[in-house]
Amino acid sequence: MHTLSDPSPVARRVLEERCLRRDDAGEVVETPTELLERIATTVAAVEEAYGSDPTAVDDEFAAMLDSLDFLPNSPVLMNAGTGSNQLAACFVLPVEDSLGGIFSTLSDAALVHQSGGGTGFSFSKLRPRGDVVHETGGVASGPVSFMRIFDTATEQIKQGGRRRGANMGVLAASHPDIGEFVAAKRQEGVLRNFNLSVGTDERFWTAVERGEQYDLVNPRTGEPVDRVDANELLDGIAAAAWATGDPGVLFFDTIDAANPTPPLGHIEALNPCGETPLLPYEACVLGSVNLGHMTTGGEVDWDHLGRTVRLGVRFLDDTIDACSYPLPAIETAVTRTRKIGLGVMGFHDMLVDLGVAYDSDEAVEVAEEVMAFVSDRAWAASAELADDRGPFPAFDRSTFRKPVRNATTTAVAPTGTISMLAGCSSGIEPIYGVVVEKHVLGGVELVDERFVALASEHGFDDESLLDELRDRSSIQDVAKIPADVRRLFQTSHDVTPARHLAVQAAFQRHTDNAVSKTVNLPESASTADVREIFVQARALGLKGVTVFRTGSRQAQVLGSSTAKDACGYECDGPR
Repeated sequence: MHTLSDPSPVARRVLEERCLRRDDAGEVVETPTELLERIATTVAAVEEAYGSDPTAVDDEFAAMLDSLDFLPNSPVLMNAGTGSNQLAACFVLPVEDSLGGIFSTLSDAALVHQSGGGTGFSFSKLRPRGDVVHETGGVASGPVSFMRIFDTATEQIKQGGRRRGANMGVLAASHPDIGEFVAAKRQEGVLRNFNLSVGTDERFWTAVERGEQYDLVNPRTGEPVDRVDANELLDGIAAAAWATGDPGVLFFDTIDAANPTPPLGHIEALNPCGETPLLPYEACVLGSVNLGHMTTGGEVDWDHLGRTVRLGVRFLDDTIDACSYPLPAIETAVTRTRKIGLGVMGFHDMLVDLGVAYDSDEAVEVAEEVMAFVSDRAWAASAELADDRGPFPAFDRSTFRKPVRNATTTAVAPTGTISMLAGCSSGIEPIYGVVVEKHVLGGVELVDERFVALASEHGFDDESLLDELRDRSSIQDVAKIPADVRRLFQTSHDVTPARHLAVQAAFQRHTDNAVSKTVNLPESASTADVREIFVQARALGLKGVTVFRTGSRQAQVLGSSTAKDACGYECDGPR
């Protein structure tokens, strides 16, 4: 079995390209073992300030990371113990309605991208195209024009020298420029460093349900300036998502209801992958438990899972203190609420070990039970840390009754990079295929080791099999593979949209932040299908939803235009 210090060939390539330290000539000067020591030592050093023995905790952290039971977000792997030491993945920066405010945010975003972070912005406060600019007597160019400037700047700043920057751009459905925003990525290559999401609220969905007109409101004046048919607007959003994969849809009434600190402000944006709703200037450190390591003898190993969650929460809480933040305002906001996002990866691997098909009622039951357990243990660990270290500073302005160390504890990220390091399936997604080329790092081939093992066990592992299966979007029609094996390796396109949503909803019910997931659709899917997914996602209590239809984007991260990763940030480029 591979470890972080003794990685697989694919993991070693990822480490060399993304994580291992280099000298001034660009040569790798660090081994995986040294990387492991660098991370564990840097994060565990925080323990001394709380009266604990850093050496003992260092050993625990190192063992957890080396086993690949848990891995933190990429900035920890890249930056811990280096000159940067910026360890957070997700940032939200405010965009105010003034030229100075807009370009101040652009400068801040450049620093975040340079340090390896991704940024989320709401452009909803910007006055619409054609609106008056009193200072000059001119007219405003609107949010989308400024997004293009942000996009161009992002293109020039490769994150930490190792990853392209990624952004989430949010615009309220009520903004007068919503039509331009929705259609912005219809032209291939435009806003390529942005994921887009329309921010919807209860007023919008009530108008949809009643077939009513919906007011578009100038954010500068707060006054309605136009009315549109709410259903026609929803149809337009669905049509754009059908054509390009963007925009996704956010449900801000659901997000606001889960805000743990309402007196601190309104949540108006999420990170590029959509799993962390954050207040302005907040950031979040993420880490994921490898569920593929949490089974024994065809059953969930609850003790192992519980221990890993408890230690993972401690690791992430220490990471908050170990981090060097790009801006003082970010450090202030982060340490005020101490939000962390412990998530999971390898969910499909766990299902294979349990003998459960992804597209089944039982898979939804497993999702519900596992994430409920993770949430329970994460909150218990946060409460334990609060007993030792005190609750997060804004606790008295929160919705909590009992002290906890962190305002949030869980978030389900897509885990594009770290799942390659761990050799597991990505996040909570079904696999994309048993042999898939991933178009990053010059192209790497990912082979499902569980499938290889079962092929050997069942005796159908002839030399040509993997070649036959390379980049297939389904293996359900391959007769030489036994039906019970085919059933376990359903791909993202074998899973119905309803099941994609049901699995996401099961995880979301036990996740404090949000759940990053994509509903993959065949090329034959209609705009009506996309619209129905948006409607059902809201009914299921999701905080956001993204769809991707085969063939709707020329450049894709995975395979031969058959599927996509859940988002752009961990997965090397926006959706």
